[in-house]
Amino acid sequence: MIANTDGGVEGSLQVSSTRLLTPTREYVDPDAMQVAIDRGREWLLDRQDPSGFWVGELEGDTILESEYILLMAYLGREGEEICRKLGRYLLEQARRDGGWAIYPDGPFDLSASVKGYFALKLVGVSVDDPFMSATRELILASGSAHACNSFTRFYLALLGQIGYDECPSVPPELVLLPRWIGLNLHAMSAWTRTILVPLTIISAFKPRREFSAERGIAELFVEPVIGDSVRGFRIPRPSWKGAFVLLDRVFKLVDRWAPASWRKPGIAAAHRWMLDHFENSDGLGAIFPPMVYSVVALDCLGYPADSPVMQWALERLSDLCIEENDSVRVQPCVSPIWDTALTMIAAADAGLPTYHPSLLRAARWLLEREVRRGGDWTARLPRIEPGGWHFQFQNERYPDVDDTAMVLLALSRTSIARETEVREATRRGVDWLLAMQNRDGGWAAFDVDITNQILTKVPFADHNAMLDPSCADITARVIELLGQLGRRSDHPAIARALQYLFLSQEPEGCWYGRWGVNYIYGTWQVLQGLAAIGHPVSDPAIDRAADWLESVQQECGGWGESCLSYDDPSWKGKGNPTASQTAWAVLGLIAAGRFGSDAVRTGVEYLLETQRADGSWDEPEFTGTGFPRVFYLKYHLYRINFPLMAIARYRVAAGIGLDLTSSSSAALAGRITAAAPRSLEV
Repeated sequence: MIANTDGGVEGSLQVSSTRLLTPTREYVDPDAMQVAIDRGREWLLDRQDPSGFWVGELEGDTILESEYILLMAYLGREGEEICRKLGRYLLEQARRDGGWAIYPDGPFDLSASVKGYFALKLVGVSVDDPFMSATRELILASGSAHACNSFTRFYLALLGQIGYDECPSVPPELVLLPRWIGLNLHAMSAWTRTILVPLTIISAFKPRREFSAERGIAELFVEPVIGDSVRGFRIPRPSWKGAFVLLDRVFKLVDRWAPASWRKPGIAAAHRWMLDHFENSDGLGAIFPPMVYSVVALDCLGYPADSPVMQWALERLSDLCIEENDSVRVQPCVSPIWDTALTMIAAADAGLPTYHPSLLRAARWLLEREVRRGGDWTARLPRIEPGGWHFQFQNERYPDVDDTAMVLLALSRTSIARETEVREATRRGVDWLLAMQNRDGGWAAFDVDITNQILTKVPFADHNAMLDPSCADITARVIELLGQLGRRSDHPAIARALQYLFLSQEPEGCWYGRWGVNYIYGTWQVLQGLAAIGHPVSDPAIDRAADWLESVQQECGGWGESCLSYDDPSWKGKGNPTASQTAWAVLGLIAAGRFGSDAVRTGVEYLLETQRADGSWDEPEFTGTGFPRVFYLKYHLYRINFPLMAIARYRVAAGIGLDLTSSSSAALAGRITAAAPRSLEV
């Protein structure tokens, strides 16, 4: 697999700044790379939708299937065939020793297992089944169903297993709070906002469907299930968390004794907010949790099962289901904007001409989906012109920074980049991105400066996602885009972003990855962003980052990192090797100038050796992140797009077989050639 230009095999080089600009003369066989690139490119082209987009399956853990069954049970429909098929998938995904994890080969997760157990029981699985017995024992040994997170407790209350006093209060008056009160709705992350608004309606109405004792899960509690009486009132210790616990108790007392009319304004506001956010969306927030809660909220508000709005909400949930082999699995959402932009970049890297019909169809499809109306973000930026892109087919209220930057990078790889329509969309997108920069210099996902740490102490904050702070990976992606458009480190926004990035670098040299697993993802993206603005590879920060990547390479040549690294820092850069994480490491090292290193060469060899005959790669692991420590993702196109990018960019950087005249190729070879010509200036 190795082409050695002087007939010998050179030893590994010492890691040093000198090495960055001195590649070895040992490279991977160009013919083998060409075969891999051709296979991968054709695999992608064969899967493009005729209208221009790509979309791969987005896989989450089994809480999706469990919660779908629990929703259907609330609606009295647990006997339907879809619930049996969802239950079959639940059993297929279970841990061998009982219960469920929230990512493949992960540890037992209590909340996921309580919901899974209850769901299976509702679809007819016997409590005497050996798997159910094993799961029950694990649940009881982990603190019982009483120790579940707050969102699981809402499902248990909804289905009559606990009282609503066991759930945190989520008063609908939250929707009425003005901006100057720090606990207002727009001080919370976008995804929390969409979850909480329907929950406020549920919290106010307290709907229940009762089941017989035989169908309930009393056996999962180590103490008698508590009814609707308020627990003993105890003054908590002074702290923000204690203050919110005290406030929660007050809300429960007021809710019990105040007249029903006092809730009407808050309920009306939440109802109106929810209906407004249904418009031009794939469901409330276009993500599974608020879509489920919105169905229950509509039922609380008196919408009949056959009403158009209820049917619409249920159909949007059904759209997330995938049926295969007599089982049904559920996606947390769909990802066509993200997948299309990534695939365009991968295909362009793989030699697809900028004028190729597939790229142009994809570009036109993306342009049609630019967001041109204000969303929730306007609460903080009311005078900024709308622009940008969201993640799903429709989610107009929630364009996000990461998708917007990725789409603009993809558009710049096409022959229509200089057309007026693209230039104007780029101008709007860049202006919007610059306005979205946080005070600390970084960028977050959906909003500006959603960083009030006090909110992480509220009782319903245990989903670990109340806030939307700056993160290194998104910040670096914006820097990459700005660099592609000709900006450099003296640009004010970039200068502030660089300060944020260098302050957030880990002692080992890596960066935390918020939206991909984990430090390999964050480190790759930062190195790529720095390369795009021509940041010197002699910077010690880059040297430390590249050293760290090389230090966690595995003997097989690949890289891998488990989701455990979010819980335990000792797992940084450790885990089963995967195609996508290997590609990120290779891309990061290329961006750091180490395209000639043994680490990069053996990483590319690993990708060539593990590619399947059809051009794809196997990757059972989850390498995407939803909520760290709570919810992880598997993007099914990552295993093709990123390895394809890595192999193709390695060829460019090493100068062994690809055309260096395109803007993208020149940018990738920036360590050994002059600065790249820019395909688009704004």
